[in-house]
Amino acid sequence: MALLPLAALALLFSKSSFGQRIPKPPRPEPIDIVELPLPPVISSSAVGACTAKANPRRTGCIGQEFTDFQSGDFTPDGNHVVVNLEFIGAPEAPAPGSIYTGEQLILVKTNGKTFANGDSWKCITCGVPAANSQSLDPERDYPHVARNGIKALWGHKIIDCGSTLLASDDCTPDKTHIYPIFWPTAADGSGAGGVPREMRLHPDDVHMGWSSFTANGGQNTYFGRLQFNPNPSSGDVQVPRYDLVDVNLLTDLTGPAPLMVNDNGELEHHPEAIGVGELRGFSGAGDEILYIGPSIEANNIDIFAVHVITGKVRRLTSHPEYADPMWMTAMRGIPPLIDAITITAAASTRNNYQRRFFQPILIDRYGDRGSYFGQQVNAGGDVNWNGRADPAFSYDGTKIVYWQALVTSPACGGFNPLLCPVSTAQGGRTYRVMLARLKSRTPTKPVPVFDVPDFIPWATPFPPGTELPAEYSIPPGTYTLRGKVSGTANATFIADSTTGRFKTVSVEYDNYSDDGKHIVDGVETVTNTADPANPWMSHLDWTSDLVGTGVVRATKETGPGGFQLSIDAMTNAFNANGTLTTTIDGVLYRQPANGT
Repeated sequence: MALLPLAALALLFSKSSFGQRIPKPPRPEPIDIVELPLPPVISSSAVGACTAKANPRRTGCIGQEFTDFQSGDFTPDGNHVVVNLEFIGAPEAPAPGSIYTGEQLILVKTNGKTFANGDSWKCITCGVPAANSQSLDPERDYPHVARNGIKALWGHKIIDCGSTLLASDDCTPDKTHIYPIFWPTAADGSGAGGVPREMRLHPDDVHMGWSSFTANGGQNTYFGRLQFNPNPSSGDVQVPRYDLVDVNLLTDLTGPAPLMVNDNGELEHHPEAIGVGELRGFSGAGDEILYIGPSIEANNIDIFAVHVITGKVRRLTSHPEYADPMWMTAMRGIPPLIDAITITAAASTRNNYQRRFFQPILIDRYGDRGSYFGQQVNAGGDVNWNGRADPAFSYDGTKIVYWQALVTSPACGGFNPLLCPVSTAQGGRTYRVMLARLKSRTPTKPVPVFDVPDFIPWATPFPPGTELPAEYSIPPGTYTLRGKVSGTANATFIADSTTGRFKTVSVEYDNYSDDGKHIVDGVETVTNTADPANPWMSHLDWTSDLVGTGVVRATKETGPGGFQLSIDAMTNAFNANGTLTTTIDGVLYRQPANGT
């Protein structure tokens, strides 16, 4: 089964489908794959190593490895892709080529043509005068070209070339400005401001979404408006900047929680609840916010969309191998009760060090259904080239860009039984940008941009100085969750005495079914023995003895002594003892072995 990179659907869904009839799945379509050119590779990062022999035009060299490499999306004309990379080996100033140094943002041609200097790439940020690029945050992730083509998002920065297109040869360093983005969070605007992550620019080029970690290991997601501040008088960044204003906390305080205890003391599961977790972007029109949401089935992490006005939630993926690949969720129909403990570990097993279990999938806007789980874009490709986050469509719908990283040590070689592969990219690079041409498609016009309000009706206003509202949490205790069709799940939640976070969840299922197709019986218990002071670390002691009947015959069982899983969400280093095996109609699914 092919796997879906996080947020692969960010531009696949162009408009909402409320009230529309879901059509039959599309047939597979022909796709051509090519690798896009990047600057030449050199093996030394020493000053001056990027010689005229390595690059006769003296427009920069790059190294074989760069862990923060990332490609973004297309310019409006579809002929360029934005890429974040690192130039190395530049000579000292004022020698030719001295500006091509460090982490920079470039545009790469996708049509086989070149810029005026003869290169297939153009550096947007190289050589920008210091006066035009003050107080810049070091983040350089998730590059995105604005729909107007004259601005770009680069980490926590906005790149602006005035009224000139970034892809134009007339957009020169002296015309380019790089402005920091500042999130005022103190009531008087003082201090360092908030720390946004996963920033995404809305299709209207004015609003933004972003996530931010909380002290207890969770994260919240926000939506706000960019406002240029040419002369700020407060905050630690007092240079021309873009402020995030009219901020919304994407939490519905008046709606139900995904799991809650009702007045009768019984559990209720609300899959329709708005639970915006990690932000993954916007629909093509911008009328929906895309995010990783609370599991609807145990450990089955999916991508959701919520409409910015109505608050209507759509589950875009449901197969166990979307959107984080889950060997532990092959058995369907289990409600997300143990997720109170397992969800961090489940999300972290999407990769093991530098081996990611992803490949890009093309799936229509209605999501997986029946036997349709989408079409792998690079079917037959080398599995050692891992798909990475945020593939993107061209605005005319005929091309997809995605980037890949090669498996490297310690996910291979050394003590690992898997040998490290040899790179097939130019110069032995361990990263590359791929262009997929959808051969049977004809160009279309982009859908009009949805007019989003500054304040989203179902969200919570979050002006500077606001404290985060308390999140709903199930009180420790034993509760019954009644299946929507049949049976019960009796769940016991035991909290840690120091942090209040759940330490153990034990569930007994009796003929439980939400859909009448998948019926669950048996017992499952998970305990987290990790130091409660580190919310990112999981040491799970897991026992499972579940039987599934109905449309399939399934079992989910741990071996003698149970199954122990350890993983740090910050490093994704996966270690396991024992076995957790799921069998679906005789087909076995087991956890990956350590280091593989």
